[in-house]
Amino acid sequence: MTVSARYDAVVLGGGHHATIIAPYLARAGMSVAVFERSGRLGGAAVSGKGPLTGYRMNNYAHWTRFYSHPAYRDFDLYAEGLRYEFPEGNEAMVFDDGSSFVGWSAWKVTDAYGTQEPWPEGVKRTEDAIRRFSAADAETYLRIHEAYAASWKRAFGKHRYSAPRPWGTPDPLEELLSEGGLLEPVHQFMTTRQLAYDFFESDELRTLFLRAATTSTGCYGDDVPGLQGLVHVLALTLSLEPAAIAVGGTQAITDALVSAGRRRGVEYHTHSPVEQVLVRDGRATGVRLASGDTVEADVVVSGLGLPQTLLDLTPDVPLSRRTRNRLRNVHYDRGQLLWINVAVHEPPDYAAFTGDPDIGPQPRLYWGPKDPDWLATRYQAEIMTRGHSSRFYALSSTDTLWDPGRAPEGRHLVGVEEFCAPLRFFDRDGWKRIERETEALLREQWPRYAPNMTADNIESVRITLPRDVLATHPDMIEGGYSQGTTMASQQGRFRPVPELSGYRTALPNLYNCSSSMHSGSGIGRGNSLNCWHAVAADLGIDPDATHTAASSDLTKEDA
Repeated sequence: MTVSARYDAVVLGGGHHATIIAPYLARAGMSVAVFERSGRLGGAAVSGKGPLTGYRMNNYAHWTRFYSHPAYRDFDLYAEGLRYEFPEGNEAMVFDDGSSFVGWSAWKVTDAYGTQEPWPEGVKRTEDAIRRFSAADAETYLRIHEAYAASWKRAFGKHRYSAPRPWGTPDPLEELLSEGGLLEPVHQFMTTRQLAYDFFESDELRTLFLRAATTSTGCYGDDVPGLQGLVHVLALTLSLEPAAIAVGGTQAITDALVSAGRRRGVEYHTHSPVEQVLVRDGRATGVRLASGDTVEADVVVSGLGLPQTLLDLTPDVPLSRRTRNRLRNVHYDRGQLLWINVAVHEPPDYAAFTGDPDIGPQPRLYWGPKDPDWLATRYQAEIMTRGHSSRFYALSSTDTLWDPGRAPEGRHLVGVEEFCAPLRFFDRDGWKRIERETEALLREQWPRYAPNMTADNIESVRITLPRDVLATHPDMIEGGYSQGTTMASQQGRFRPVPELSGYRTALPNLYNCSSSMHSGSGIGRGNSLNCWHAVAADLGIDPDATHTAASSDLTKEDA
C-alpha cells in the first residue's frame, strides 16, 4: 500500500485502541492512516489457528463484552459482522471439596445492539445459589444488586467513558461513597484481601472474589484495587452484567472495527513501524517511519504506552525530572498470564464431580481450592518465587459450546487462564521449566474438578507465555496484559502518572489512546473513546457528529 505524504490524522500502532479511535477520526471527516509495526492489527484482540489444525483459538484476550462499548452502536458493528452469544449462566466456580457456585446474569441483552433489560429470574437463581452456603452473603448480594441497578451501573459506565476529573473533584465512583453505606470511603484504600473479607462471610465468595480480582485488575491479596477495581470485581463475582461470547473469537472485534474504519476511508499500513514523532515549532507535525519516509499530520495519536511514546519516540520533548522519572517507573509487575488453549474431544464434565447439573456451561468458570486465606497470602508468593502457583486457580471457558465453528465437528476448545511471574524474574531455561510444569500441573489437577479431563480426552495444549506477549507487544512490559498495573495508584486521575492522565501529552497535537491511560487494561475500555473526545474538544467539533468537511477545515488552531 502506498503511503501518502500527508493525512489529517495519523495513529501510531495498530493495536486494539487504535482500531477504535481510527473510525471516530474518520467519521469526523479526517483522512486517517494507522501505522503498525507487525503484520496484524488489533493488538491483543486477535485469534488464529491452534492449538491443532481446524481449531481457532484466542491468542490473548478472551473474555470480552465489546457489545457494551459505544463503538458497537456508533459504527453498527453488528452489520460489520460482529456477533455475540449471551449465555444465561455467567460466573461460576468449582471447589476442591465437591461444592460449587453458579451465578446467573442479572441483566439480559435483548437485541443486536446490546440493549439490556433486568432479568429477575437470574437474580433469584443467584440469590438461591448463594443462600445454600450463606444467608448473610445472599442478603449482601441483594443489597449490592439493588445499588448496582439504581446507581452503580450508570456511575461505572460514566467513569469508564469519561476523562479523569482533577484532584478534589469527585469522579462518578467517588460520588457513590458514603459513611455507613455499601461503598464507604475506606474501601478505596483497602487491599483485595480486606475487601473480600469485608463484603463476604463465606469461603466460597471470598475465594471467588479474590481470584476474580486478579483476573480483572491483576491485583493480588495485598494490592489495593481502588474503587474502579472494586466495583468491577463485585459485578463479575456476582454476575451483575450479561456474559458474552464473541462468535469467531476475539479477532471478530478487530475485523469489525477495521471494516468500519475502511468503510470511512481509514488506511491501515502494516509492517510500518514508527521511528519518531516529528516536531516543529513545539508541536507534533507527523511521524517518521523506520523506512525513512515522513508523514505529516495535523493530529498525531499514539496507541503505544505513554512512557514509550514520550521517552522513545519523542526523546527531545522537555519533561520535568519528576515526570521523566515517573514515566520510567510505571509499575508493570501485575497481569502476567499463562494463556492456555486446550483441544479436547468432549467438554469438561464438572457436574460429574459436584452433582450439580447446572455447573459447566458458564463462559467464566473458575476451579480451585476453597481456601481464601491461602489465595490471599501464598498464591502470589509462590507465583513470584517459583514462577507459578502449585495450586491451580483456573479461569476457563468452553466457548465452542456456543460457537462450535471454532473447532472441528465433535471437538471442543477450552480457554484456560492462570497467572505467572513477571518476565524478568526467570531466564529462558526458567520459563521452559514453568511451561513444562504448568502443563503437567494442569493435567494432574484438572481431573479432580472434571473427572473426564484425562489424557485420552486432551488432544493438545498450547501455552502462551509472557515472552510471547512481549515479542508481539513491545510496550507490554514484563509480558503482562496491561500497559501498566491497574492498581489504585495507577488508575483514574493517576494513570499512568498524575500530570499526564488526560490523553493530551506534553507535546501539543500529540495524544495517547492506549491502555496505559484511564480506564486501563481490557478489551472495550474507554481509553480510545475518551481520547477521541479530547481531540474533538481541541478541534472544536462535535465528537458524536458525522462530518464530510474537507481536511482543510479540520486544521487545529490551538492546542
